[in-house]
Amino acid sequence: MATVRTPAVAGTFYPSRPAELDAAVQFYLSQVEGVSAVPKAIIAPHAGFVYSGPVAASAYARIRPARDRIRRVVLIGPCHRVAVNGVALPTVDAFRTPLGDIPLDKASIEKVLDLPFAQKLDEAHAREHSLEVHLPFLQKILTKFTLVPIAAGRASAEQMSQLLEMLWGGPETLIVISSDLSHYHSYDEAKILDAESCAAIEALDSRPLDGEHACGRVPVSGLLALAKKKGLTAKTVDMRNSGDTAGPKDKVVGYGSWVFDETVSTDGSAEAERCDRILRDHGEALLRLAASSIENGIINGEPAPVDLMDWPAVCREKGASFITLKRSGNLRGCIGSPVAHQPLAADVSANAYKAAFKDHRFRPLDRGEVSDIALSISLLTRPEPLEFSDEADLLRKIVPGEDGLILSDGPKRGLFLPMVWEALPDPRAFLNNLKRKAGLPENHWSPNVKIERFLARQLKDSDLDEPYAIWNRDVRFGL
Repeated sequence: MATVRTPAVAGTFYPSRPAELDAAVQFYLSQVEGVSAVPKAIIAPHAGFVYSGPVAASAYARIRPARDRIRRVVLIGPCHRVAVNGVALPTVDAFRTPLGDIPLDKASIEKVLDLPFAQKLDEAHAREHSLEVHLPFLQKILTKFTLVPIAAGRASAEQMSQLLEMLWGGPETLIVISSDLSHYHSYDEAKILDAESCAAIEALDSRPLDGEHACGRVPVSGLLALAKKKGLTAKTVDMRNSGDTAGPKDKVVGYGSWVFDETVSTDGSAEAERCDRILRDHGEALLRLAASSIENGIINGEPAPVDLMDWPAVCREKGASFITLKRSGNLRGCIGSPVAHQPLAADVSANAYKAAFKDHRFRPLDRGEVSDIALSISLLTRPEPLEFSDEADLLRKIVPGEDGLILSDGPKRGLFLPMVWEALPDPRAFLNNLKRKAGLPENHWSPNVKIERFLARQLKDSDLDEPYAIWNRDVRFGL
């Protein structure tokens, strides 16, 4: 039977009735404008919603574009009620709020417990509000996720950095650090202390932070150390105190929200934007080239020749393309280049011919089928190795609907474009079918399995205003 950590501060820190809680969170989020790129990590406050809710929403609203991508949240906050050496993790299966239950990532929790400064301690979580108040925001922002809740006690920045690096993951993982700022100073004194905290966080320098500046200084310090190591940047998105939101100004508590962005481009996002631009500017011409190569294959038995001087510079550069053919909605051929190795225009022509006549799963395309063929072109980013500890970890890191994957184990190799998610939306089914494509059984696993991840952008002939215009009428209609 599943065990659950029940709410401790529902009805005091935030509404206990689901409809009221839902409305409150939605209201705070609706007040946030100018959302930019999705951050890898955030720092947000943990007081009662009327005091810190608007400030927390300033960070959480920036997660909305990744609501389907983020499937694991690492949430770390300070212990307020129980003394803890190191960090404490719960033994329960789920955390509950009035909005429902959130399953815990038990595998990740066990992994953290291997650290010498980590321990199982449900008492540290039972009445702790620093984690609980974040859960309703996560439940309203994200579609489906698991939680790694960690209560931080006496620990060093190096220990917290080590823990965070262990759980860092990829774009499927969000890091949330819970902390308020100064406590119970006058309004003017608080603004001075909180400005010092803000400067330290933006500089990724935890040295100025002490008990006067931030109750969550332990996990904050760990994040700052790791962010500096990984080359992240910190940006302040909100800074207020209880005197600005819902309290008097004689004794205030400070609140701030920060987002941490990864400045490296190993996720392929910059390359994906380049692919988008190529398809927007030259996609129709590339589709016409692919159709011409298929037509030339029917008539002359070879791909269409490509004079690169007829193409713009971006299409003369090396590019990786896949050409997909469908007939009556069913796959009729798909071949491409996982890695750019020749000029893009030449790659498109060669792969279109191969998809029509050299895909070993199908007999060669004949003239009578051309009128029913739907054609699409996909441009791929450079594959990047995906690190994982085991199959369960791999499944957590795959991003449904976004990731293209290349699986290899020795000489066995298979590739799925991101478009395959349309037919196989479940990560387990996606991975199992990819194994089968590689010539491996669905239950296969070994330490030699390697995964590379890439992004792809697609243009279909049906996306064009005149889809038939890319084909030679005489060939397409058998005239």
